[in-house]
Amino acid sequence: MRILKFLLLPLLFSACYSSERDCEKFRTGTFEFDALINGEVVTTTFVRNDSIEIETYNGKTDTASIRWINDCQYILKSLNPESMAEKKPIEMRILYSDGNTYTFQYNIVGDTNTQQGTATKISD
Repeated sequence: MRILKFLLLPLLFSACYSSERDCEKFRTGTFEFDALINGEVVTTTFVRNDSIEIETYNGKTDTASIRWINDCQYILKSLNPESMAEKKPIEMRILYSDGNTYTFQYNIVGDTNTQQGTATKISD
């Protein structure tokens, strides 16, 4: 009986702190992402439908195709790359969500160096 208590106790506490992961509502819409670049916070706005993402950053617009791997993971590939770096596809993975925001992890496909960010859905 004592062993059973020790096995169930962590399960109770972990159930109380489970994070939301509602990826489906983030497949489409208009989003904002803030990033710290050279000590300055810059905002990127992007509009995503099921197969295309149009990003606006610093007055420049870029379009990428989207290939969904599952509900929470997709690959972005620039449709008009201007450099070798932009030709490399980017893997995006939604880690968890909270209301209208989601935290994601991203990396260049094949690269193990990952970064994280948080995006906010500002409209459907």
